[in-house]
Amino acid sequence: MPVKVSVVVPVYNPGPYIEDCIASVLRQSLPDDEYEVIFVDDGSSDGTPARLDAVAAEHPHVHVIHQEPSGWSGKPRNVGIEASKGEFVMFVDNDDFLGDEALERMYDYGVANEADLIIGKMAGKGRPVPVELFRRNRPRATVENAPLMDSLTPHKMLRRSFLDRIGLRFPEGRRRLEDHVFVAEAYLRASNISVLSDYVCYYHLKREDASNAGFQRFDPVGYFANLREALDVVERYTEPGPKRDRMFRRWLRSEMGERLRGNRFLKLPDDYRRELFDEIHKVIAERMGPSVFAQLEPAHRVVTELAGAGRYEDVVALAEWEAAVVPSTALESIAWDGGALKIAFSAEYSAHGAPKTYPADTAVARPDGPPRTVAEAVARLEAGTAARFPKAKADLMMRERETHAQFFQPVEFTRETVPVEDEPGRVRLVIRATATVDPATAAAGVPLPAGLWDAFVRLTIGGWNREHRLFPASRDPLPAMPLPGVAGGRRVLPYWTVKESVALDVDKADKRLGFGELRPEDFTVAGDRLRAVLPFHVAGDVKAALRLTGPKRAAEVLEVPATLSPDGDGRAVLDAPLPVRSVREGRWRLALCLVADAPEPRFFTLPLAVRASPVGLKVVPAPRTLAGDEYGTGAAPGVIRRLARTLPLPVRQALLRALGKGKSARQEGK
Repeated sequence: MPVKVSVVVPVYNPGPYIEDCIASVLRQSLPDDEYEVIFVDDGSSDGTPARLDAVAAEHPHVHVIHQEPSGWSGKPRNVGIEASKGEFVMFVDNDDFLGDEALERMYDYGVANEADLIIGKMAGKGRPVPVELFRRNRPRATVENAPLMDSLTPHKMLRRSFLDRIGLRFPEGRRRLEDHVFVAEAYLRASNISVLSDYVCYYHLKREDASNAGFQRFDPVGYFANLREALDVVERYTEPGPKRDRMFRRWLRSEMGERLRGNRFLKLPDDYRRELFDEIHKVIAERMGPSVFAQLEPAHRVVTELAGAGRYEDVVALAEWEAAVVPSTALESIAWDGGALKIAFSAEYSAHGAPKTYPADTAVARPDGPPRTVAEAVARLEAGTAARFPKAKADLMMRERETHAQFFQPVEFTRETVPVEDEPGRVRLVIRATATVDPATAAAGVPLPAGLWDAFVRLTIGGWNREHRLFPASRDPLPAMPLPGVAGGRRVLPYWTVKESVALDVDKADKRLGFGELRPEDFTVAGDRLRAVLPFHVAGDVKAALRLTGPKRAAEVLEVPATLSPDGDGRAVLDAPLPVRSVREGRWRLALCLVADAPEPRFFTLPLAVRASPVGLKVVPAPRTLAGDEYGTGAAPGVIRRLARTLPLPVRQALLRALGKGKSARQEGK
């Protein structure tokens, strides 16, 4: 079978962080004979070489190349390219990992679109990743029609014949931005580029020891010398004009302007901060013209113009002013609407704990050149931001807490200019929005996977582009959350986190679903039917299941189909047949599965039982030793406590932690 994809992983002393990478490349959905993994060990001095050799010995499609240390990842990647046999080459770092279907999905998407380069959706835990680029699938992307320049890291899939045809390889040696040089040329010379956004293919992970190569403080002189090489590539393959300016804008904005803004700049040591500024000033003065500045939003344009003029003290002063500007969000309401959650919220920027204000009159003549003073710089920034308010937007993203996979949700919003009573001529810029979170489609058209999903608002106004958790408009008291629901084949629990922000628990919650609050009087038995009104939301009929477990330890188990239906008042009606002829005398414990056709149906034990007697069936409390069995051991809580008291304290604490004792409902969802 021809090899479809060669995964190239440069490796240098990753320690235990390589384990997630190894596991992810081994569990790919592609058959083993359709892809290969090439680990290029760049002179690791820890136990990694032996670990990789052991993996290769067990898996024929895994290969390991050992070489003397080269100082950076460029040479190992080039060695991997030369050794690769695949139609495509995928680059992965040794402390990152892939989604299980990443190779198969990216390969199929690239082949279908005849792409030389495929970019898969990324998630970053503790590391920034592109957001706008992955708003939707882009089968034919270019630097003109898509924000490709937001992604200049090498973690992409490229056609091997394309690399060979143009002779594209990574710069080697200890250096920075070798990936920018490589990717910029690939963007400009590829026949087609495809962006896959409906599946998270690549997970960036910030190591707990913060030793990722990209997080180390760099030498500004060397760094910006390497950046000039990336600019040289653009100049080599483009003509002066909008395309070149668009590409240059990325480096001016992200590698220069962003480094000079707010707390990111202020927290640097004075001597290093000045050295960084001096190198940025040189690059701007040498390479960035008015046509590039003109493409920037106000916040980036003002600071880079000051830097280009060499105004260090003014850049510091502007950073001190901007450090106080932060996004602010306010949940107005959250409620079920059919099978989806409607989330209404407002968002704006604040400063020093109060709403940020801007000039109402934005028709200010713009003089040529950089601002003359810091006050003028602030005035230009504010006026420019207000003038661009008609293009401002707010997005709601759901982000999974463990992996940081995130997905845009549909949002409708209005922009509101609010006069400020005690500041004549000043206004607030407020966005009011309503997002629709449909659990059946919220993950780019497919159901949300199980996990804890935090709501983040992404607020974009005039160069301020920040994300913020969604907090309530008022916290005293916190607004009531809607009932848990069954939607999209998922159990969905909206809740407030311990930090009082909005989150969804999908298929994880147990105790907080409210089963422990059910009482016998909530249930009725009529003939062979059991009915109850449950504290759940359903938009239509949902197939559920009821389990009855007999009264003896070796009890028989009966399962019957059940239905959850809306009752018209926001709750669900449970209706289930009872197998009257099969129920022997005694108490039968009850357990309910809310989604019977789930891939792995889960039954929740109710604090209730059905008592069968000669006079019929009746719902009663479950025996205490069963209803109180929080730990799934079959023993009563009192038995466990008595047993625990006979053990040494450390053993007792470990036992209770393992059993889950003391885990509060609030901790369960964090």
